[in-house]
Amino acid sequence: MKNILIIALISMIALTGCNQPKPVKTLENLKAGIKGETTASAKYAAFAQKAREEGNVNVAKLFDAASKAESIHAANHRKVLEGLGEKMEDFKPEFEVKTTAENLQAAIDGESYEATTMYPQFLADAKTEKVEKATKSFTWALDTEKKHHDFYSSALKALNATAENTLPAEYVVCPVCGNTYDKAKVDEKCAFCQTSKVKFLSA
Repeated sequence: MKNILIIALISMIALTGCNQPKPVKTLENLKAGIKGETTASAKYAAFAQKAREEGNVNVAKLFDAASKAESIHAANHRKVLEGLGEKMEDFKPEFEVKTTAENLQAAIDGESYEATTMYPQFLADAKTEKVEKATKSFTWALDTEKKHHDFYSSALKALNATAENTLPAEYVVCPVCGNTYDKAKVDEKCAFCQTSKVKFLSA
């Protein structure tokens, strides 16, 4: 009888040990990331349309590429969230469209916040809560946002110098992680996730 009780006690301890606490912060961050990336995707698509209306075709192509990349980030975050047994609530993206120059500055500000504040904190939380898939998804987004920031900064400088035609004419996007490239300067494999360039999406 004593042996049975000991075995039962050991089993209870083992089962209790398997019940990991919910990664509360990471779940919140995944939802915030989905909302932010989905909104950015819709916003950049609208910015692309505005750029075309103003005759800034190369800037429009950059916004198109970034829009596609952000939608990939949102999908990656959502996949991780659902893998953790959670669902994303419905929401409506909200943003404002101004002139192309103003839109570029807004994009620079947004990417700067994501690259220096939002994603570094998300990553710290995911690492603390040991959610490896979230860490990967956040890392891919962070690395891409840094590139977007640089692309947008260069685009605004070119626009202000009336040299918009010196910007890249085409972009490609990695379908796995959202990494964004000037089509004329593409790696054989994605620098972030090692996906072959033959799978890259034209923007």
